[in-house]
Amino acid sequence: MANDLGKPETEAWLTDVAAVRKDVLGIRNQLEAWAAPRPAKVPWTLRPGHAEVVPEPLGTVLVIGPWNYPISCLVLPLAFALAAGNTAAAKPSELAPRTSATLARLMRAYLDGQAVAVVEGGPEVAEALLAQRWDHIFFTGGGRVGRLVMAAAARNLTPVTLELGGKNPALIDGTADLSVAARRIAWGKFLNAGQSCVAPDYALVDRQTEGQFVEQLVRWLRHFYGPDPRASRDFGRIVSDAHFQRLLGLLQATKARVVTGASAEPAERYLAPTILASLDWADAVMDDEIFGPILPVLTFDDPNEAISAVNGRDKPLALYLYSQDAALAQRVIDETSSGSVCINHNAVQLAVPALPFGGVGASGMGAYNGRTGFDTFSHTKAVLRRPARGELPLMYPPYTRAKRWLLRKVL
Repeated sequence: MANDLGKPETEAWLTDVAAVRKDVLGIRNQLEAWAAPRPAKVPWTLRPGHAEVVPEPLGTVLVIGPWNYPISCLVLPLAFALAAGNTAAAKPSELAPRTSATLARLMRAYLDGQAVAVVEGGPEVAEALLAQRWDHIFFTGGGRVGRLVMAAAARNLTPVTLELGGKNPALIDGTADLSVAARRIAWGKFLNAGQSCVAPDYALVDRQTEGQFVEQLVRWLRHFYGPDPRASRDFGRIVSDAHFQRLLGLLQATKARVVTGASAEPAERYLAPTILASLDWADAVMDDEIFGPILPVLTFDDPNEAISAVNGRDKPLALYLYSQDAALAQRVIDETSSGSVCINHNAVQLAVPALPFGGVGASGMGAYNGRTGFDTFSHTKAVLRRPARGELPLMYPPYTRAKRWLLRKVL
């Protein structure tokens, strides 16, 4: 991952190794309970009888992993697929080639080849895989490719889970602790050099506190990465030249004021952590998900305006609110739609196994994490058992006047 993405060692261990190990151990510990039949209540009109929901494998599934978290976003869905009893094909991302090769070598060495096939390659390989008939396709990546995956799956009526992304807002109202908000947003945004689907894409802050908030952001960036982030061993790099040039294009097109950052070293694919201010919604950086170390800061005059601004865009994968106002927090939860909401922090909601992780609308469909991950790769089969004897013949014809009267009374 260091070679592919310039990932700092501690960051790579934290997000792609330790987290996955913990989650896989959690799957193993909970699997017996998840896989057990779940009793269902039978209405008295069908008694005596016993109903249950029985999880069963979907069959053979395809898991397509991304490049930004190349281990966790491939291995964890694969673990859920195997836990649910499926066989699977796993395709690592070609944009992280060394990690892909290592994953393929390790999976072939340690996993049953009759249960798991690892397939490496670029877009042509992905296209060939998608042309096959699967019982489920799990894809993590961007919206453009997600639409292609869904279109390919539709040809065989294959169900899909799409883990996409979007412009995740971070709302900061006038009651927020600005230092805490800035520290947490700076961490969540610039983790993995901003290449995280749950990173705050932009900050939307109360106009009265914008200056203080931006000052705190700059202070925490310096604290995290020093006066020269390029020299920091804790700040990553952009994955490819194409992604690097796209981000440079956004900076060249923006009309915003650069508060800090914007320096670049193309040979290293290094782009400094960048804060933009004094911009509006029509700016180039607000068109699509940034997916890089650029944080625009916009303002609002009252919470109604902020909520309306969020609701006027595609539904994000995550929405973050920094506020001490419990009533406002509840309003944001009730009046907006997003894959998840986190109050007074960002990105850490993924670390709660009991919470499903997934998008809504343009940010994706389906979810995983904890039991939700097991259920994603399972078919929940309905089973009703009734004895061969011991029922009233009301439901069977001929429907006499007495039967009709009784049926109307009973039902």
